[in-house]
Amino acid sequence: MSNSTPATDNEKKKSKGSRLPCSPSRVLHIRQIPNGVTGAEVVSLGLPFGKVTNLLMLRGKGQAFLEMASVDAAVSMVNYYTPAPPHLHNQPVYIQYSNYKELRTDNQHNQARPQAALQGVNAVQHGNLGITNALAAEGGVLPSHGSVLRIVVENVFYPVTLDILYQIFSKFGFVLKIVMFHKNNQFQALLQYADATNAYYAKMSLDGHSIYSGCCTLRIDFSKLTNLTVKYNNDKSRDFTRIDLPFGDGQRTVETSLSTPFATQNTVFPPYTGPPGFVPPLGFHQGTGPAVPGALGPLTVTTSAAPGHMTIPGIPGNSVLLVSNLNPEAITPYGLFILFGVYGDVHRVKIMFKKRGIALVQMADATQAQLAINYLNGQRLYGRVMHATLSKYQTIQLPREGQEDKGLTKDYSNSPLHRFKNPCSKNFQNIFPPSATLHLSNIPPSVTVDDLKNLFTSKGSTVKGFKFFQKDCKMALIQLGSVEEAVHALIELHNHDFGENQHLRVSFSKSSI
Repeated sequence: MSNSTPATDNEKKKSKGSRLPCSPSRVLHIRQIPNGVTGAEVVSLGLPFGKVTNLLMLRGKGQAFLEMASVDAAVSMVNYYTPAPPHLHNQPVYIQYSNYKELRTDNQHNQARPQAALQGVNAVQHGNLGITNALAAEGGVLPSHGSVLRIVVENVFYPVTLDILYQIFSKFGFVLKIVMFHKNNQFQALLQYADATNAYYAKMSLDGHSIYSGCCTLRIDFSKLTNLTVKYNNDKSRDFTRIDLPFGDGQRTVETSLSTPFATQNTVFPPYTGPPGFVPPLGFHQGTGPAVPGALGPLTVTTSAAPGHMTIPGIPGNSVLLVSNLNPEAITPYGLFILFGVYGDVHRVKIMFKKRGIALVQMADATQAQLAINYLNGQRLYGRVMHATLSKYQTIQLPREGQEDKGLTKDYSNSPLHRFKNPCSKNFQNIFPPSATLHLSNIPPSVTVDDLKNLFTSKGSTVKGFKFFQKDCKMALIQLGSVEEAVHALIELHNHDFGENQHLRVSFSKSSI
């Protein structure tokens, strides 16, 4: 046997012996592969980390050898899968370095199908034909299913929007339609691809991963539906092949930009600018892990990330915001707490003692801080255009005892007004930019339309329209004279006490009256 061809018995002896693990090699040994697993499925384990250059399947032994294009790619793959082994056919498989530096399968018997699968999957960069050819080479192993996936997102701690789902799943092919809904107290979505093979690879690669570290875990199955019917293009449903659909209730049509891939200016994902076709959804931050050519999708796994989780690039770990150009005569720590609390849980606020037009706002985490920047930077507040960016500070220090502060530093860590303390809260699905229309909730039955109009007028607002929800009179929409008026009203009237421990809830609405 050639020195370049792996001997499985030797691998077993070395893995069971007392020797130290093999040094990094671009050839990886994969063990405990269930019966029925195809070469295409084994290759798919390596695709997120770079090009797979060779494959040797040992079906009788439940093992395989996978050769990556570079040692760096192999190191990245082992680092990622060692703490959390991947699953094939619902069974864990284990990956380690081989003591061989390359694979030669020219003279190996029974390797025609795996080699054809390898060639087909690697050709997928040029289109979906590669996937089809790879599956055909395995004797038609594509499971019997359609192109519609059912997605359940567990532990929803941060907002999961339709645009975020689009960016994640469009890496595997053309997404035709998405419909989001709540069922059995779970966030769910149905997503339809143009091709069933795209759905197959998306499920294989993303099932069990988390969008954010520690939460928003994807559970993916094939739906029994063969086609999705989408009536409206809005934040809950979208048909990417139809830009003429109404927004809902005949109010307006969705902007053309919303149907354009990656036109998601209000999400924290950067657009993908790599080559067309299949793009692996996982990559590495520059400077935090080995460079892996071709693995630069918007969802990124770092070598220090928790196993099985995907973290978002471009979001530093800082959760403290620097907010400037504030009106020193009108701004208060409480006002900033209420306004920034629309986009995350505010823990502390500090208005600078000597520069009252500048403040620090500490959010619960870096993701919420980025959301607040996306929505509030450039917003007019008390006659000035507010600027919000990340601060150099990692936390806001509370004043020492006896230190003069004049109430400019406040700790809201345990405030009952946090909107996102409950991971199952629907507030995660209702985060919208500032608008002239406000959504009101928790309205007592005794409060009338005139009562609410007078309440908002008393705070300087011009009421342009008002309507109660037909199915729930505890909720209403109120349209004010401008976005700035609505921002001021939200600060003034969120948590307004109607008496008998009933407090008004105010948020920005996506709708208009």
